[in-house]
Amino acid sequence: MEKTLYLMRHAKTLFNKMRKIQGWCDSPLTKEGIQQAKKAGVFLADVDFDAAYCSTSERCSDTLELVSALPYTRLKGLKEAFFGAFEGEHEYLNPKRDQLEEFFVSYGGETRSQVQKRMVETLTDIMQDPNNQTVLAVSHAGSSMSFLAKWGDPEIVFERFGRIPNCCIFKYLYDSTTKSFTLLDIYDPTA
Repeated sequence: MEKTLYLMRHAKTLFNKMRKIQGWCDSPLTKEGIQQAKKAGVFLADVDFDAAYCSTSERCSDTLELVSALPYTRLKGLKEAFFGAFEGEHEYLNPKRDQLEEFFVSYGGETRSQVQKRMVETLTDIMQDPNNQTVLAVSHAGSSMSFLAKWGDPEIVFERFGRIPNCCIFKYLYDSTTKSFTLLDIYDPTA
């Protein structure tokens, strides 16, 4: 059976504005972020969601509450990567994309493979629920890109947008028989 997943990045936060590395640490949505989430809500208004989920980070639950009035479940499996000692530091300290897999481990953080594994497991469990046909899940840039890397080429995002936009929405088709996801489209509802 085929189902649909809308995986969305949270709206713009104070740390995004300040260009700070934001993994398990958190910061509030900015006024611009609140407007972004409201635009995303308008963009998704015609989608009939069965269920909604988000990361346990407040920036994700705040985004989801602005996008939809659905009750939702917060899940640790949808959290951003943990960047260890780099949490809250300036983004200029980030390594190049091709060095991301193991870089943060030396500083107490996670590998991209660890993030991908928990995202795949969490989203597969969500989509295997027989009550879930069309699902909204709000997560983060890094974790969403790690998930995308399992099913396709993340470079498509950079080619299309330069950076992953806040409130970016990845629409996936889910096949419950093969437990696999196929990327259908990527949207920037704030553009």
